[in-house]
Amino acid sequence: QVQLAESGGGLVQAGGSLRLSCAASGRTFSSYAMGWFRQAPGKEREFAAAINWSGGSTYYAVSVKGRFTISRDNAKNTVYLQMNSLKAEDTAVYYCAAYHPSSYNYYNLGSVAYWGQGTQVTVSS
Repeated sequence: QVQLAESGGGLVQAGGSLRLSCAASGRTFSSYAMGWFRQAPGKEREFAAAINWSGGSTYYAVSVKGRFTISRDNAKNTVYLQMNSLKAEDTAVYYCAAYHPSSYNYYNLGSVAYWGQGTQVTVSS
């Protein structure tokens, strides 16, 4: 069992930056690939970024590539999402996710084993 708790959301102007954090419980954090998804009002939850267990491989949605950076610190059981050059269309609830150990398709919601409760990010234009 893994419990995830996000923090770092808030209100920021377009062009600004935020860093989200996701603290995980459990001693097996380092064995999980981790990701961030987001859900805008009236839209489906969508993939934003993922990172493998070691941090050696990262994956991004086209819409955030070059602006967002995912990273992890296995010693601290924490995964981060650095968001730069934020746009109004980045406004959403951001969810931290831990993938099933056998998952290979990080873009798929069905690959997620555990979800955090979400943190709101609002970008004003």
